Amino acid sequence: MAYINHRLFLLILGSMTKHTILKKVFGYSEFRGNQGAIIDHVLAGNDALVIMPTGGGKSLCYQIPALIGEGLAIIVSPLIALMNDQVAALKQLDVEAATIHSNISDTESRQIFADIQSGELKLLYVSPEKLMSDGFLKYLLNQNVSLFGIDEAHCVSIWGNDFRPEYVKLSALRNSFPAVPIIALTATADHATQQDIIRQLDLGKTKTFLSSFERKNITTRAKSGQKRMEQIVNFVKTHPGESGIVYCLSRKSTEKVAESLEAKGFQAAAYHAGLDPMTRRRVQDDFQTDTVKIVCATIAFGMGIDKPNIRWVIHYNMPKNIEGYYQEIGRAGRDGDPAEALLFSSWGDFIQLKRFIDDSPNEGFKVVQLAKLDRMWQFATASSCRTNMVLNYFGEFINNNCGHCDNCLHPPKFIDGTVFSQMALSGIIRTREEVGINLLIDILRASYKQEIRSRGYDQLKTYGVGRNISFQHWQHYITQMINQGIIRIDYTDHSKLKTTPLSGPVLKKEVMIQLTEFVSHKEQKEREKNAKKIKKEVNFSNIDASLLARLKSWRTQLARAQKVPPYVIFNDRTINFIASSKPTSPDDLIAIDGIGPVKLERYGDAVIEIVTSK
Repeated sequence: MAYINHRLFLLILGSMTKHTILKKVFGYSEFRGNQGAIIDHVLAGNDALVIMPTGGGKSLCYQIPALIGEGLAIIVSPLIALMNDQVAALKQLDVEAATIHSNISDTESRQIFADIQSGELKLLYVSPEKLMSDGFLKYLLNQNVSLFGIDEAHCVSIWGNDFRPEYVKLSALRNSFPAVPIIALTATADHATQQDIIRQLDLGKTKTFLSSFERKNITTRAKSGQKRMEQIVNFVKTHPGESGIVYCLSRKSTEKVAESLEAKGFQAAAYHAGLDPMTRRRVQDDFQTDTVKIVCATIAFGMGIDKPNIRWVIHYNMPKNIEGYYQEIGRAGRDGDPAEALLFSSWGDFIQLKRFIDDSPNEGFKVVQLAKLDRMWQFATASSCRTNMVLNYFGEFINNNCGHCDNCLHPPKFIDGTVFSQMALSGIIRTREEVGINLLIDILRASYKQEIRSRGYDQLKTYGVGRNISFQHWQHYITQMINQGIIRIDYTDHSKLKTTPLSGPVLKKEVMIQLTEFVSHKEQKEREKNAKKIKKEVNFSNIDASLLARLKSWRTQLARAQKVPPYVIFNDRTINFIASSKPTSPDDLIAIDGIGPVKLERYGDAVIEIVTSK
C-alpha cells in the first residue's frame, strides 16, 4: 500500500486551504455549521467569540487556523486532562502539539521549548495561570505567536456558570499582543455573559458566532426526585453496556450512588475532589478506556473528558443553573448518535443550592446566581417544551415543539387547578405570609406537628382544607403556581411564600388556573413502557456484529499499548462505518469520515486485514 510522507505533508500545510486540511489531516469531508466562516474570520486577523454546544466542533475553529498560519498558536484551557486529551488526539494526526503543566517532566519541558525555538511546534496548550505568569508572557513576546484560543471563555465572566478569577488576567493579552487575533470559545453563554466576555477580553474587530443550541440527538427528561436510586437502576438496566455519567451535588452522594450501582452488578466508580489524585486519574482513565462504564461524579468531572460515546447523563440532583446543566448533558452523544439526559429535582435540591449561593460574600454575584437558579427550577418543573425554554434562555427564540423532550413526547394532562390555588393562597394570607412551602402543605393537610399547634395554625379556617391531597401532589401543584407567578418565594425572608399582583384575580375567581396532573413514579413507568420508544440504534445499515467486536478488541489493545483512550484511535461512529461498509482498499477507507491520510497510513493495513479475515 503506497502512502505519502506525512512529515513532508505537514511542512506544506501553509499552502493548503482549510478544506484540504479538514480532509487530509482530520479526515472529514465538510465543515459543520459556522466552522468554515469562523476559520475565515480568524485567518483574516480578526477576533471572534464562538458560542457552540459541546460536541459541535469548536476545536477545529482554532486548530485549522493554527495549522494554516505561520507561527505558534497558544490555546488556553482550564484543565490538565482536557489539554492532554487534545494533544494526544492531534499527535495521532502527526500534528506537532504540546502542553505545559505541572505534571510534565523537566526533560519534556526542555523539548517543548526547543520545538518552539525551531518553529516545529504549531499548537501549545497552557493554563491561564501559566500563560499570564511574568516569565512565560515575556518569553512569548519574543516568539511568533499566530493566535490565542481561549477555551471555556465563560470562565472570564461573573455572569457565566463557572467564573474563575484567574481568567480575568487574560484581559492583558490585548495590550501585550495587539496584532494577534483572539478566538474565545464556550459551549454555554447567555446574552449577558457573551457581552461580558467581549468586554473582559477587550476583543477588537470581533464577531459573535452563535450556533444553534439545540441538541437534536439528545432526548431530555425531568422527573421528581422521589425514589431516585430505584429510577436510576431501572434506567441503567435499559442501557446495558453503555457509558454514562451520574452527576451528584455532594461527594457523599457520588459514593453512595456508585456503591448502589456496583451492588446491582454495574461497572461504576465514584469521582470527586476529595479523592487522591492517583485515584481520580485511574477512574478517569478507566472511563475513557471503557473499563468502567459509569462514573458517579460531582461537576469536577467532565470538562476534561472528550469521550464521544457517552450515551446518557443523569443528574441525581438539580444543577445550579441552565448553563451548567446544558454543558453537562452535552457530554453525551458527542458522536451525533442518539443519547439521553435524565434530570431529577426536588425542593430540597433548590434550598440546598440557594444556601450555597447565600454563603457568597459578593452581593452582585448572589443576585445573578439566584436568578439563574430560579430559571433552572422553572426548567425542571416545566410542563411545556423544555428545549424551547433552553433555546429562549440563550437567545435562540423558537416556539415549536422539539420532539425530543419528555413534554413533547408525552404531553402532560392538565386539570382545573383553580380551587387548589385558592386553598394555597388562602393559607398564605391567613398565616400572614410567614410560612414556607413545606409548612404550608402541612397546614393544608392538617398535620399535628408541634410547630403548627404552637403558632396557632391549627385554628385557621384553611387548616385541613386539602387533607385529601397527598404531600407530593401539593408540592407538584404549588411549584406550578410559583412558576405561573400567582405565588412568589421571598428569598430575602427565609424562602417564605408571598402573594403577587396575580393572586387577587385567582381568589376572586376572575381567572382559571390550569395545572398539570401529578403522575406517580409507578404511573410514569407504565406510561413510558407503553409509549412509542425512540429509536436508539445507530443509523448504519448491515453492521456486522462479529466484525464490530473484532475491530473494538483491536482498538482497545492498540489504545492500551499507546496509553491513549480508544476513541483517539477511531471513534465509535468511524468503527461502526467500517463494520457496516466493510472496506477492502485504501480508497474505501479514506472515504469514511474520521479517516484521513495519517490514520490511513497508521492503521489502514490492520483494519483491512481485520475486515478481510474470517
